[in-house]
Amino acid sequence: MRPTTDALIVIDIQNDFCPGGALAVADGDSIIPRVNALMDEFAVVVLTQDWHPADHSSFAANHPGAAPFTTVEMPYGPQVLWPAHCVQGGAGAEFHPDLRTDPADLILRKGFRTDIDSYSAFFENDHKTATGLEGYLRNRGVARLTLVGLATDYCVAWSAIDAARLGFSATVLEGACRAIDLDGSLAAARAAMRDAGVTLEP
Repeated sequence: MRPTTDALIVIDIQNDFCPGGALAVADGDSIIPRVNALMDEFAVVVLTQDWHPADHSSFAANHPGAAPFTTVEMPYGPQVLWPAHCVQGGAGAEFHPDLRTDPADLILRKGFRTDIDSYSAFFENDHKTATGLEGYLRNRGVARLTLVGLATDYCVAWSAIDAARLGFSATVLEGACRAIDLDGSLAAARAAMRDAGVTLEP
């Protein structure tokens, strides 16, 4: 068991991000055995869950004529338009059935505000509206975070970068993540994580 100052943050291992899902990440389910085993090493385990209303502004279907994976400008900056995914209460939003959820101390739902997306576990995409995770971890006495999950180049990377900027020691286990890699997004995310002080490990 690692020190109580360490936490495992498991990002969005949900049906819609796994093979067969609406926004499937290639081999997304292949990380689950390692993630499940890691949970036994940490006194603090947090699971995040993408949790969108059906009319969410990041869904291409809610922008007439717009194609998925194109980018539009939102008040908070550029936003990729995604296929509808992780809709509140739907099967796609549920955790993958093979993922252990009992060890979780906290399940943090994000992306539930209609007008703004939320990649990071710490902030909405405006980088200002907090999810409350920072306060929870501080109150638990956590200083070091290990991040795993889906997808490396979006929700994992944004969460890790925010963690580092907030003063946490952040490590991403790349072997326990999988990426979408949209137009070179994985390479860009890896560079941004390193620039922010995030440690990348296999």
